[in-house]
Amino acid sequence: MIILFNKPFDVLCQFTDDQGRATLADFIKQKNVYAAGRLDRDSEGLLLLTDDGKLQNKITDPKNKMEKTYWVQVEGEITEHAVSQLRKGVTLKDGLTKPAKAKIISQPADLWDREPPIRERKNIPTSWLQLSIKEGKNRQVRRMTAATGFPTLRLIRYSIGQWSIENINNGEHTISA
Repeated sequence: MIILFNKPFDVLCQFTDDQGRATLADFIKQKNVYAAGRLDRDSEGLLLLTDDGKLQNKITDPKNKMEKTYWVQVEGEITEHAVSQLRKGVTLKDGLTKPAKAKIISQPADLWDREPPIRERKNIPTSWLQLSIKEGKNRQVRRMTAATGFPTLRLIRYSIGQWSIENINNGEHTISA
């Protein structure tokens, strides 16, 4: 069994928290399922959960190169030069990232409001890109966009491999066989 969960902002990718913060247990009632990978508390979108340890390993193991696609709202009007850098790979403190698939997009249709909303600056526009990677360094997408001069304001994971948040409302989940 695989659960496709459209994780809201400010929810931890674990079932318990001793500080009273929102967790998966607030949304997922199935027992004996575990997150296949992580999504930062300040990120939104697709989180896969499963009761199958082999499948969980397949999804999370970098050797399997499962592509993850993100919608990224960045500060400023992103340039083709920055997108080109993302496509070539970006040097981070822990090394060069693998080349990403990257393109500038319009704000995704039917996008839910984030609570709380992102910080907006009157004189600084924002823009969106779609970014697909096959590795998973800590906070990699945020660090990649920052390295190109466009800090991430909002990060939504749209898909992992064949699974996506298509037709799954934020805070809701569906079960896939």
